[in-house]
Amino acid sequence: MIISFNGDHGSGKSTIAEKISDALGYSRFYIGQLFRDMAKEKGMTLAEFQKMHKYDSSADKEVDDYVVKLSKENDNFVIESRTAWYFIPDSLKIYLKVSDQEAARRIMKEACSENRKNELTNADSLEDVVENLQERKKRDDDRYQRYYGIDIRDEKNYDFILDTTDLSIDEVFEKVMNFIKLKMDEKSD
Repeated sequence: MIISFNGDHGSGKSTIAEKISDALGYSRFYIGQLFRDMAKEKGMTLAEFQKMHKYDSSADKEVDDYVVKLSKENDNFVIESRTAWYFIPDSLKIYLKVSDQEAARRIMKEACSENRKNELTNADSLEDVVENLQERKKRDDDRYQRYYGIDIRDEKNYDFILDTTDLSIDEVFEKVMNFIKLKMDEKSD
């Protein structure tokens, strides 16, 4: 079973995808890291790299080709990607959402604790982070609409949607894992 995760920034996608892959013994692919690595190779921050590729689909095309290749060469894995649900239509598609305020709080806390404050360009307050998140969300939405004609936030594209705003990591993990187990049981019947 291929399990694809998408969701709002700060919703807990990476944390939950990692916990799910560990629990199932599946490989995990984090597509956001590919973009970070590509940006680093060019001596740019992720935000700078994304702005550079606002109208240039070459980076997205390279990553999308990689996602399709993964799905053809592997059976059981977890993938975090804005578009894996689209490029791997048979995957179990999970979307995690979160309020902008809670996302900003989580992102600011993580960036400070991991010394990644440089990823929060011009973000000295919670309000700045919310504004940055909204700009990034719009940039992502516009990009995928322009490149593929898809709405990455349309809940009809997903098998399971969970609002993580008021949930702990353990609660999110339990709800997502219960859904996955249910689908695995259905598949084996």
